[in-house]
Amino acid sequence: MKHAVLVWLLRALQRKPAPMFVLDTHAGVGRYALDEGAAARTGEWRSGIARLLDEPPAALADYVGLVQSLGLYPGSPMIARALLRPNDRLACCELHPEDAAALRRLFARDRQVAVHHRDGWEALGALLPPNQRRGLVLIDPPYENREEFDALARGLSVGHARFATGVFAAWYPIKQRAPVRAFLDGLRESGMRDVVTAEFCLREPVDAGRLNGCGMLVINPPYRFEQEVSAILEALLERLGDREVGEGVSIRRIANE
Repeated sequence: MKHAVLVWLLRALQRKPAPMFVLDTHAGVGRYALDEGAAARTGEWRSGIARLLDEPPAALADYVGLVQSLGLYPGSPMIARALLRPNDRLACCELHPEDAAALRRLFARDRQVAVHHRDGWEALGALLPPNQRRGLVLIDPPYENREEFDALARGLSVGHARFATGVFAAWYPIKQRAPVRAFLDGLRESGMRDVVTAEFCLREPVDAGRLNGCGMLVINPPYRFEQEVSAILEALLERLGDREVGEGVSIRRIANE
């Protein structure tokens, strides 16, 4: 879901010819082999990307075609890099030393990509606003502790204060509704404008031990976000859903323009 929406956002920003800047605050290693390591052991990808590869619906064709063209399963840095135009720039931040080193190897001698071994939250203050004055900030922390939603709210506040015209896209897990509801209520009360959430659930979010769904919160969504991303989510549900209770998609406006 995150990567399919990311592709749409990047394409939408490129409707205008002016250069753009992309900041990936929690970039990871950039790409992943599905036939070795943890991916091979769990086999989770077989109920995910594998279900999309065969004759994907029209709404997913752009994303799936990109995955197939890039070979190894691409993370957000590889997807963003594949879509950059000659004057666009990408900055990837990764705090884990080994992952940051892998990113540096991946983008060695690539003049359009800067890899930073640094904390992604700190980067929101340090790397914004960009010289390009337009762009996308992708925030996808690991959510390894209960305070991550609070960190996300603070990070969005810091980043938006420095780059108010930028598009911010923040992925979040949906395990139970209460933490998500508190996070969204806080953003609504923050005074930020033009905020939309796109959510995708495969089952009722009542089990805190399972990833029951996920959402993408977008500040300053590009034109036709609600309509076109809704089609993406519905296509994903058609392929990935198993008709469980609570399955569904939604796009909601948290704050008006």
